[in-house]
Amino acid sequence: MLCCSRLSHGRPPAHSPSLTEHTFPTTASTVSHPAPHYAPCLVDDIFAALRESVGNDDELTNSSVYQFGVCTASARSSVLLQLAKETRRNHRDGLEVLPPTGVILAEENERGALLLTFDLPQSPSPNPMLLLVFESPLTGGNLDVTFSSPSLHPNTQSVCISEKTQYIMLTGKASEGGVHHRWRMSIETKKPDMNQSLRDILIGGKSGSTTSMTPLLLFSGEGGTETRYTHTSSPASSQTPFLCELKRFLGDVPPQDPPESPVLQLDSLDSLDSLPPLPLDLSSSDTLLAELINSPSPTIVSFTSRGSMFQVHLGELAMSPALLQEVKQRLQQTVTQVTEVIETEGEVGCRATKRLRRLTELSAFPEKEPAAGVSQYRAFLLLRALQTVARGYEMQRSLRSTRDSTGKPVNANTCGLKSLTVSLFKAFLGPNTARINNCQGPCVFPLSNPTYHASLLNSYIENGNVEERAPCCVPTAYDTLVVIKVKPEGTYICLQPNMLASECGCR
Repeated sequence: MLCCSRLSHGRPPAHSPSLTEHTFPTTASTVSHPAPHYAPCLVDDIFAALRESVGNDDELTNSSVYQFGVCTASARSSVLLQLAKETRRNHRDGLEVLPPTGVILAEENERGALLLTFDLPQSPSPNPMLLLVFESPLTGGNLDVTFSSPSLHPNTQSVCISEKTQYIMLTGKASEGGVHHRWRMSIETKKPDMNQSLRDILIGGKSGSTTSMTPLLLFSGEGGTETRYTHTSSPASSQTPFLCELKRFLGDVPPQDPPESPVLQLDSLDSLDSLPPLPLDLSSSDTLLAELINSPSPTIVSFTSRGSMFQVHLGELAMSPALLQEVKQRLQQTVTQVTEVIETEGEVGCRATKRLRRLTELSAFPEKEPAAGVSQYRAFLLLRALQTVARGYEMQRSLRSTRDSTGKPVNANTCGLKSLTVSLFKAFLGPNTARINNCQGPCVFPLSNPTYHASLLNSYIENGNVEERAPCCVPTAYDTLVVIKVKPEGTYICLQPNMLASECGCR
């Protein structure tokens, strides 16, 4: 059984020695970091990454080696493989999460090496593992890093960090005497000129800043007397695996154009005109649900709970038998349609196919008994998400078909719709990008989709009156963006009108 302890960045337990005591010579004082927000899918993502690390040949996949920062021919690869196989065998049965109990300190010694001190809870396992989790993509190039500490086993371990690295796994020694254990380690790169890049990755650049990572203690076996929160402790908590699996799936598909803007906060648009949010629950009418599953508007699912990893309500729906049958048929058709496309996309497609299969299992209807409300809720969310994915692929094929042999859009010399993808705030389950489109091209005779005013204005300018503003290529029609917000108190449907440009014209 795999257990996971989440560490805080606050004061140490009362029985811990002074934080300024250390075994390494330092030139910078000890720094304590504030506690970060919990990410709703933090633990679930870790175990999904471990489960997916093993390929069909029972060996580590190439992507998992980079994801866990494993160097080629490293002893850590065998540890990762063993842990991944155990996770795949046991799934999440018995997974427990200990409450925050430790601190993190950042220091620097005379050689310029970074020192980190982890105050860890007691581990009942003879082979505990420290996992450093990065929630944002790493930058700064490839780094060969050495972690050294008497608490590690072996005492010195190498890590290969790249932009694909999301986790760093270090094997340690078990705590002794039933007390909390301190792991003090020296961390340095093989190239001293890259030490600043290492600081940027681990502690956000300089002492006193918020750490860029989240430490977790992993261990196998029964253990401990600490207070625990279990994933299966309530019906609502069982919703988390489905929602997190949906997030991971939507992060893979469909392949989007690279975002052309910084990350945008969609909540900042709440002040604009929009329809009041509608609850998605047992009170939702068949009319509302039918309109949504028949709507061409894309959907984004937002998971806004940040106070706890498991604060998720138990979503339920109560569809009529006729609507339920329609949802079943639509879901089967859309799953087949999307599967046929993603299966052709190599390793990403293979991973996405497995995730889709798991999603269909988590939202499956019983064959004989009436479908439970929670199954209807999951099936509805999955259908709306897959409809968005399918339309994304259709739009992608449509855009490709409009290009000629030179790779330029056919309508490059006229006003027309251009694909524009923006990146949304990462709290959204997915997709975390939205294709809002834009209009581009000159407004010259014959004008594209003009008004009478634009036509007369263009004639007036062509007769030599160049001081006037010429007609511009602008959006003339929009689609609505559907945002489904999953909150601790309930699920809500928010309609954001006039969000996605769908037609263009000269105005």
